[in-house]
Amino acid sequence: MQATSIHISQEPRVQYLLRIGDTALILAQRLSEWTGHAPVIEEDIALSNIALDLVGQARAVLTHAGTVEGAGHDEDQLAFLREERDYRNVTLVELPRSDFAVTVLRNTMMATFLRLLWERLGSSSDAELAAIAGKAIKEARYHQRHSADWMVRLGRGTAESKQRLARALDLLWPYAAELFASDAVDDAAAQAGLGPRWGDLKDDWLADMTAILGESALPVPPFVPFLSTGKHGVHSEHMGFILAEMQHLQRAYPGGVW
Repeated sequence: MQATSIHISQEPRVQYLLRIGDTALILAQRLSEWTGHAPVIEEDIALSNIALDLVGQARAVLTHAGTVEGAGHDEDQLAFLREERDYRNVTLVELPRSDFAVTVLRNTMMATFLRLLWERLGSSSDAELAAIAGKAIKEARYHQRHSADWMVRLGRGTAESKQRLARALDLLWPYAAELFASDAVDDAAAQAGLGPRWGDLKDDWLADMTAILGESALPVPPFVPFLSTGKHGVHSEHMGFILAEMQHLQRAYPGGVW
């Protein structure tokens, strides 16, 4: 007997928290795919550790989201027992793992964004979220430094490494716009002091990414009209495959524990 899917409140505060927790969770799932497959053993360990940091952030935020919602949902139920359209992660983090250049660029884009977000959340009116941010910001700073260092190594390395990084930039950059598409959920969070509108982070993010791309000998691409919609639960074709792997055990053995 499969576990029944849960239904989540559409209340803006809950939705805002889910966007953060789900984005960290799905990025961690993608990074975990590198375990045993990274180009060097040190990076294999580093990517696994970054994934574990993101899982820890996801656990904390999803646990808090369940408390705020007040329906009795714990972190495991929120992580494993929702339907695809109830996940609120940005589309960028669910795109396939692809090659190492794609992973390095995506990690840099996301770590830069999450660092800025956690910094702002440190002064949240929600004391629990502010406490989570206090720990997560230290991890995000390391993640950004680590991935940015790799970008410079690839961008200023061989002709092939630079070409791969440039291809990764062409692939991933269009999905950055979703990070900064503010809406009613962001407005409600900002008005309540819960957290910033994600759109308010765009200028600082772009400044950081411009500096990193410059160090990597790559131009800053223009933003395009395309806007992905993962934050609203409308995902790419890749999301279903991620959830099939993530949810299999929980749905096949409801309530199972180690």
